[in-house]
Amino acid sequence: MIPRAMADKLRDLAETFPAVTLTGPRQSGKSTLVKETFPQYRYVSLEDADVREAAREDPHSFLSRYDSRVIFDEAQRAPELFSYMQGVIDSSDELGQYVLSGSQNFLLLKSISQSLAGRVAVLHLLPLSYAELVAGEKTPATIDDFLFTGGYPQLNATKTAPADYFRSYVATYVDRDVREELGVRRVAQFNAFLTMCATRIGEVLNIEGLANDCDISVDTARSWLSILESSFIAFRLHPFHKNYGKRLIKAPKLYFYDTGLAANLLGVESAEELMLSRYRGSLYENAVVVEIAKQYEAIGREPKLFYWRDSNQKEIDLIIEKGGEPQYAIEVKSSATYRSSAFKTLEDIAPAMGLDPQRRFVVYGGDESFETKHGQVLGLADLNKLVS
Repeated sequence: MIPRAMADKLRDLAETFPAVTLTGPRQSGKSTLVKETFPQYRYVSLEDADVREAAREDPHSFLSRYDSRVIFDEAQRAPELFSYMQGVIDSSDELGQYVLSGSQNFLLLKSISQSLAGRVAVLHLLPLSYAELVAGEKTPATIDDFLFTGGYPQLNATKTAPADYFRSYVATYVDRDVREELGVRRVAQFNAFLTMCATRIGEVLNIEGLANDCDISVDTARSWLSILESSFIAFRLHPFHKNYGKRLIKAPKLYFYDTGLAANLLGVESAEELMLSRYRGSLYENAVVVEIAKQYEAIGREPKLFYWRDSNQKEIDLIIEKGGEPQYAIEVKSSATYRSSAFKTLEDIAPAMGLDPQRRFVVYGGDESFETKHGQVLGLADLNKLVS
């Protein structure tokens, strides 16, 4: 197992809250992490049909059998348990009674909000970050290998070919989450929608155009995009809310939580092919944004990430906010060669945001990190400097 940066935070929260919930995309390593972090806990998987039926038919008796120090995996599949958990928690002052994990964020958090609000801490485990791979001595051979493979643990721990893995992953995701749990019936159209979303990585989202290209209604496109977000497949990066005297673009940009999945949907068949692909810059930008998000999630903090673009098409790829104000402004360049011109837009806009050169960054595709008179230049391995 590649050590996960979230393990310490998960353990700390179990000493602070009666229950802890770990959610995230399928196969991101949730079950492995909770079992490794809490080896003394009993493990109960609600994926097992017989176990699930027992939990749903008689939740009171089922929970009395597992009243403390227990992991319930895929907990959203037995929502009847949650109100009974509330009773057990409220009758005791014991911390760390339950560890809940699940892959369907919408269903899991709906159950929590109805029964366990204020009693449970929630963490999101995303696929492996570049930093975790480096720390686990699994550093990708090249940036293109990282973009092509992505961060799902199985792909980085075995010799499974990404094409084989993601074909199975998408089929499982559609059959389980989309068809069975979320009720989407037009599976072929949904798959086309998923692929069309991948072609729009890093672009300002035009929901009407996306709907037209997929031959679906705008309301359906919005609903399906929400499904992708609740299942940790894709997410929207919203524009920063202060205009600094400029007219701003107000639509969000679209990214995926894993570049390997996105590259597969785009039909990229190897790291070498990706290196020459027209999507390489977008995928690298995606990797930088989600790498920072992963590092914030690992310490249990919500990433406050935005982008900035005005009506003259001047854009800052990423703004990290702290206390309602910009903390860092970041430009992303996929080239491994640094050029000072990469700071041009930052030098035009960042002063109005109150950001001096020490808080202006260019993240590029090279290995070395260094300071310049314009700002700081970082490689992918040093993005932890932006997380504080």
